Amino acid sequence: MAEQRSFQDKQYAFAAHIRDPEHMPAPDGVEDRRMAIYRELFFNNLRNLLGTMFPVLKKLHDGRQWGRLIRQFMRNHQAKTPYFLELPQEFVNFLQTEYEPQPDDHPFLVELAHYEYIELALSISTDSNDLTDVDPDGDLLTNIPVKSVLTWVYAYQYPVHRISTEFLPTEPEDQPIYLAVYRKTDDKVGFLELNPVTANLLNAIDENDAGRSGEELLREIAAEIDYQDVDAFIEHGAAALEEMRQLQILTGSRTAQNTEIQQ
Repeated sequence: MAEQRSFQDKQYAFAAHIRDPEHMPAPDGVEDRRMAIYRELFFNNLRNLLGTMFPVLKKLHDGRQWGRLIRQFMRNHQAKTPYFLELPQEFVNFLQTEYEPQPDDHPFLVELAHYEYIELALSISTDSNDLTDVDPDGDLLTNIPVKSVLTWVYAYQYPVHRISTEFLPTEPEDQPIYLAVYRKTDDKVGFLELNPVTANLLNAIDENDAGRSGEELLREIAAEIDYQDVDAFIEHGAAALEEMRQLQILTGSRTAQNTEIQQ
């Protein structure tokens, strides 16, 4: 038992040193040349892997900054999964809850990381749409619009979808930036920037348990925002619905009768 404990202690010391070689000593009896191989292997693999998964974020940091970010992740975060494809979520969790911000950090750091993670997560999602009773060409006003399960909507303070080395906002927008991130049938991921009204409309479609038609949903929203010209509002809403169908944010529509039968 003592030998087993000694081996486990050495394993813990080995892992702690790999994660934080500057502050945690290597286990006794291991040649530093050998430890250096492991130190570089683990760090470089993680740095390159996350760089591939967060390409814009990596591009906005020089080698020293990116390495510092990865080292803090290795040192401070206790990952809950061994799977490579789940590491991006672990990295975002770290940035949201554990990261120690630095004076030279971009103010949109966490939001940009979240947006890049969402793009990746959606690209590998195994969710699929139930197209039972869905007419892809159905009338979106008289029938019930159906939102794709491969469309995710988020609100950001910064226009994360436009951030690049040429565009680095320093202050948040006055109003939230609503983005619908979607995956099409060819597995390509895209985004649509929404205004508050279309974001409200898409949310209403997603939560439309009562089976209201597209026109009914638009009339409800017009009443909520006290829009005076309801007919014009519905006309604009119909165009927005059609755009979302063309992008496959909506899969089509169901009739109220079919929805009632399913319920």
